[in-house]
Amino acid sequence: MQDARSRRTATMAVAFAAGAATLAAADAVIVRALSGAVHPFVIGFFRAFFGAVILLPWIALRPAVLQSNHRLRQHALRAGFKLLAMIAFFAAFSWGPLADVTAIAFMSPIFVVLGAALTLGERPGLPMLAAVAVGFAGAMLVIGPSATGFSLAVGLALVGAVLQSAIQLLLKSMSKGDATSTLVVWNLLLTVPIALVFALPFWSTPGWREIGLLALQGAVGTACMGMMTHAFSLAPATVVAPVDFLRLPLVALSGFALFGESVALTTIAGGALICSAALLAARAGSFKSTSN
Repeated sequence: MQDARSRRTATMAVAFAAGAATLAAADAVIVRALSGAVHPFVIGFFRAFFGAVILLPWIALRPAVLQSNHRLRQHALRAGFKLLAMIAFFAAFSWGPLADVTAIAFMSPIFVVLGAALTLGERPGLPMLAAVAVGFAGAMLVIGPSATGFSLAVGLALVGAVLQSAIQLLLKSMSKGDATSTLVVWNLLLTVPIALVFALPFWSTPGWREIGLLALQGAVGTACMGMMTHAFSLAPATVVAPVDFLRLPLVALSGFALFGESVALTTIAGGALICSAALLAARAGSFKSTSN
């Protein structure tokens, strides 16, 4: 009976994670559709703004979600990193091949391993070191022999992956004092004014078509975040994390179908190596936590 319930819960977690991966791929497609019409900093503002608008009724019904054990500046620091990571990925998706950028984005768990070793004094074991080596080999395949090479878009994707890993390291300490819902709400609410400051120097009021796409992106981003958060609450990371790799083929297919982008064999091989490395890092981290 318990095993059957566990299987049902794991199946639900996988379903939510698959839905989140699909929405994340749709997010990348929307950014590419906005390319040239809206500056990435302005996209970042509207993404946060519409996401916050969607959450406001829920916050009004559950005001206790705003109670936090952390200082406002800690939430603001995470929101700032999140915004910069988001803008880096938006610019990368606007200017580079969708599949290449998505593959490089999966380097984030590898950078988390390196960051934990450098800032938290954690000693990575052999599986972690192997994950780092395999991940960087995959990145070199995507960047090096491919037709695009090391472009500005790939560089921005790397910056986004590094910033995303910094966010994960911050969350590692902040999640001990606050619920996930509190962290999500404060992140969105603080991102709006910070994003507005960044967007003002590049401001150009979008047309109605762009406003519609930006509103859709805000809804997609909020739903994606909620679905992935719920998936992780239902099952361990070792079950949920691999499903997120569904993003890569979905983005590649979307890029081909909608924008005529071809996918190089080196991108496919490199992406497979990066995804394998991220999965190895997640499993190694899970086993380490269990042993502790």
